[in-house]
Amino acid sequence: MATDEVIRFDSRYVDLIKQSAAKNARGRARICAHRGPSDILHEMLIAIRSDSYIRPHRHHQKVESFHLVDGLVDVVVLNEDGSIADVVELSHQGNFYYRLDLPRYHTLLIHSPVLVIHEITNGPFEATQSDWGSFSPAEGSVEVTAYISQLRKEVLLRKATMSIKES
Repeated sequence: MATDEVIRFDSRYVDLIKQSAAKNARGRARICAHRGPSDILHEMLIAIRSDSYIRPHRHHQKVESFHLVDGLVDVVVLNEDGSIADVVELSHQGNFYYRLDLPRYHTLLIHSPVLVIHEITNGPFEATQSDWGSFSPAEGSVEVTAYISQLRKEVLLRKATMSIKES
């Protein structure tokens, strides 16, 4: 948690957090710019390895936004049944910002070795304000690899279909 009056991140922090995510068993690391879980605004610099599974989840009475710092990712927004509602590609050549203010299931499909984002959400943090998609396997289960593989195929198909429609 932050302790300084003024918080600033430079490329050294990006490198540090990427190295930390590389060593972390879950493939994730974060630096919090807020002072604690009870703060009304939470800002984090987060690094996530491409092999890290972000189980589809939704937040109740929360707003979440990402600003891309480094990498390439698809933010996949899902319906109640797990079908794809939307895909937001974040890259330095296209969209670099995403915001979700409704309780919709979402997950990340990371296409770079490591993703680094600046995430902002409202606090205070309470674990009960989020829930997992029952259509998705729990982190650590043997079904995760097959689930992610199928989701990647569905996202590619959706992108191809959207590309054809735009032509």
